[in-house]
Amino acid sequence: MTQVDGHAARLKGEADEPGWEVDPDDDWGVAVIATVGRQLRLRREVVGMRAADFGEAVGYGEDMVYKIEAGKRIPRPEFLDKADEVLKAGGLLAAMKEDVKKVRYPKKVRDLAQMEAKAVELQLYDPLNVHGLLQTPEYARGLLLMRRPAYTEDEVERFIAARVARKAVFEQDPAPELSFVLEEWTLRRPLGGRTVLRCQLEHLLVAGQLRNVELQVMPMDREEHAGVDGGIEVLKFQDGSAMGRSPVVAHGRPVSDPRQLRILELRYGIIRAQALTPRESTAFIEQLLGET
Repeated sequence: MTQVDGHAARLKGEADEPGWEVDPDDDWGVAVIATVGRQLRLRREVVGMRAADFGEAVGYGEDMVYKIEAGKRIPRPEFLDKADEVLKAGGLLAAMKEDVKKVRYPKKVRDLAQMEAKAVELQLYDPLNVHGLLQTPEYARGLLLMRRPAYTEDEVERFIAARVARKAVFEQDPAPELSFVLEEWTLRRPLGGRTVLRCQLEHLLVAGQLRNVELQVMPMDREEHAGVDGGIEVLKFQDGSAMGRSPVVAHGRPVSDPRQLRILELRYGIIRAQALTPRESTAFIEQLLGET
């Protein structure tokens, strides 16, 4: 799929589909969307409007209206706004946007975003890709389209939206300290095309200028590399507690045990020492941008 085709597909999806499918493993999300759907149906019945007429009024098919009312589809914010207007709900349906917003994204991504939002310091190393917090939507799409077995278009859009939502961590006040180590090869591979890669490199340069962000690049010519065992995430919180995760510690499950956290911090510290400094990394990314 070309970028133009992908963009057209996204626009078509937004026009034809009022929302995403509900994750059946997300109990809380299922309950929220079921409640929203029930309120929509009750309000429609109170005003005596048939599903077909309501669907025509909001711009969607009768079948999709039934799916939303049955709690099988997550309504988009604009759908709720339009439904509130058509059904003369006086803001009742539109007010549900905040609840729906919390469950629009996959549960594991939502849980991670909540942890990141509470952290005062994040140490992040991804050996395979540009870290999710640093990805542009276009780069994320290129990456997600590489997945095999392939994600559906619906899943791709949902994951992209989730990654964009996680970027709220950059806008917090006070802002957390963010440290990233990036692999050189991930900055060279043109996932989604060279235009997408250029935009991604430009985005990294902008992010690296933020006072609370440090970006470091691990060159491919390093003869010593403490990151060969996989990625690292260490999140530290205001109360002095911390949470970490890595494929080689506790089988990738989040850990808070001081001994295991010490291992992760030791590895991350060595990786940072082996990588280029932030200033050198900025110059390196600028050089790559000029070559792309």
